Amino acid sequence: MIFVYVCSMKRAIIVGASSGLGMEVTKILLNDGWYVGIAARRTDVLTEIKNEFPERVITAHIDVTKEDAAASLLALISELGGVDLYFHASGIGSQNPSLLPEIENATVDTNVVGFTKMIDAMYTYMAHHGRGHIAVISSIAGTKGLGPAPSYSATKAFQSTYIQALEQLANSQHLPIRFTDIRPGFVDTPLLKGGKYPLLMTPKYVANKIVKAIYAQRHVQVVDWRYSILTCLWRLIPNWLWRRLVLVKGDK
Repeated sequence: MIFVYVCSMKRAIIVGASSGLGMEVTKILLNDGWYVGIAARRTDVLTEIKNEFPERVITAHIDVTKEDAAASLLALISELGGVDLYFHASGIGSQNPSLLPEIENATVDTNVVGFTKMIDAMYTYMAHHGRGHIAVISSIAGTKGLGPAPSYSATKAFQSTYIQALEQLANSQHLPIRFTDIRPGFVDTPLLKGGKYPLLMTPKYVANKIVKAIYAQRHVQVVDWRYSILTCLWRLIPNWLWRRLVLVKGDK
């Protein structure tokens, strides 16, 4: 069954493909025979990928925070000849206990405003064409409010809830649009550069888990099993106790 699904979906768009999980998922899909449109703010790395697979890669410069992002996405889809899978890997975030406004606001601009812009454009396109699959990298950080990274935690919760809402909307409209909410734990990507994190996973390991979840059409996939246990335990902690947990010593 998985083999049939892979063969029937050969065109993918990946936004945020210049590094980390976006790049690793791109490599896996290309090795699996997909035609791929890749986009990011940095295009130098995208060109290197295209040079390796010149017949099956199209590149585009897309900054999800810019007004023309949705139009650029639709242009990339047109150039690719359609899309079966949209994979949203674009996102930023960092610890910010001091609540520096430039960090909090930039995180919202990318992870909420830019995210919504791209997902809405993709949903509308797939609704018009009658099918498709939207996969998004959110985070386990969205399952509870995390004091060290308020904006990041809240924006990831937004993404998970938004995808869930769109899945309900698609079902109510009788649209065969699939959704996969990918919730990784700590991954050794540039996003975590400079910090010390437990249970750190490699991008290649997580990307393989992501692609398997997409092929299996999973609705929600926590990566990996250790973080599945952790998030289950989180949910058991009463809110009155969670509010009193000290995850980091914040500035007064």
